[in-house]
Amino acid sequence: MMCPDSSSNSPKASMVRAPVCRPHRPTLLADSLVFIAGAFSALLLFWILSSILSPATPMTSFSPSPRYYSSSSFSPYLHFANLSIHPDLFNDTDPDLLRDPPNSTFYDDPSLSYTIDRHITDWDDKRRRWLRLHPWLSPAPGGRERILMISGSQPNPCRNPIGDHLLLRFLKNKVDYCRRFGIELLYNNALQHPKMRTYWAKIPIIRAAMIAHPEADWVWWVDSDAAFTDMDFQLPLRRYRNHNLVLHGWPNLVFEEKSWVGLNAGVFLIRNCQWSLDFMARWARFGPQDPDYVQWGQRLKNEFKGKVFAESDDQSALVHILIRERDLWADKIFLEDSFYFEGYWLEIIGRLEKMSEMYLALERNVPPLRRRHAEKVAAVYGRMRDGELERQGAETGPAGWRRPFMTHFTGCQPCSGDHNKKYSGENCYQGMLRALNFADDQVMRVYGFKHTELESYGVTPLPFDYPAA
Repeated sequence: MMCPDSSSNSPKASMVRAPVCRPHRPTLLADSLVFIAGAFSALLLFWILSSILSPATPMTSFSPSPRYYSSSSFSPYLHFANLSIHPDLFNDTDPDLLRDPPNSTFYDDPSLSYTIDRHITDWDDKRRRWLRLHPWLSPAPGGRERILMISGSQPNPCRNPIGDHLLLRFLKNKVDYCRRFGIELLYNNALQHPKMRTYWAKIPIIRAAMIAHPEADWVWWVDSDAAFTDMDFQLPLRRYRNHNLVLHGWPNLVFEEKSWVGLNAGVFLIRNCQWSLDFMARWARFGPQDPDYVQWGQRLKNEFKGKVFAESDDQSALVHILIRERDLWADKIFLEDSFYFEGYWLEIIGRLEKMSEMYLALERNVPPLRRRHAEKVAAVYGRMRDGELERQGAETGPAGWRRPFMTHFTGCQPCSGDHNKKYSGENCYQGMLRALNFADDQVMRVYGFKHTELESYGVTPLPFDYPAA
């Protein structure tokens, strides 16, 4: 290092002290800082290189489920802890389905019960609050109301040797319809109440499903032996906007003739609301879990002309409620008789071929209906076809050639095989096969195939521009 001259010979040497210049020597503190910085840089470089060259360790398990910290009473606040979800596990999942705000809802109330014997109050308000926290779940895309379809069968295998096969075909039919219109399907084969079996089993699962699916505006019960036979038709929900329960029935038969077969309880649409919970609780009091079940069976047999068995069934109980408690319930119940909400199979099966011929003739005259298209847009062509049917005056019902919306095989009992004695087992089986293949042809059309005939399992490819070709 160079320093200014500080010789004592300078005249000012005695007056001004010369600056002292020494060579720069590192201190212990400086050495430590340099070492730490170097070590940190090396570690950082090693971490970056290892992240690039080594695959990420897959997550094989989740952290513990969220813990809710609250007092023994229902708390309005909810706290989550120890929740971590590896994002790579849900790359293909709708982001909205991975969100559940931590705000407390009715689900955090320990007094809430899903069972039919426990009453729920203020359901409309509870559901409204839940929807306010989950606005992306209501309404459905396009502003339409959400529908949850429920069907089911018994827990154990069918006694009928081909019963499980038939139930599978009926289930496929429902899956096909729901896929076309974005409807969620719940298939149940458990008894939510051990005493509520057969036709009574639907009430407990519908009630539980309303709680499990607050986003659903409607619950649509469809018996396992009912098949959709018009895959283009959609429920006219606007028609039911002021009602909470929709059934296939005839008001004059119910209220004037007081017939227990004036409606059918095997297919119905019920709104997810407090009215429906109250109505189902009233309806369930006629079921086998009630102490007065046997007495109700005898009373209903005496009340309804033509009722042979002294058993309290769901349908006669429903008609009894409508007649005897009309002021309480009837104004919210819609009896649909303008189309086959569910049609009696015997008046439909023999006309399927004629219907197919009429529809093919329609398509030969309307080229756009013959255009090949993706299944995702099948509803577009369904509406186009409905418009043409309206213009041609196609009618539904026993005298019409319009496809029945749903064909119901009441009395056939495909699982047990204990069909009504006025039918033969062969007629039931052939009828089911024909109806299911009739519906399946409408589905397979967009895949380029159809059945060789309605009673065959074989299929054949369709030519371009079918049926004009």
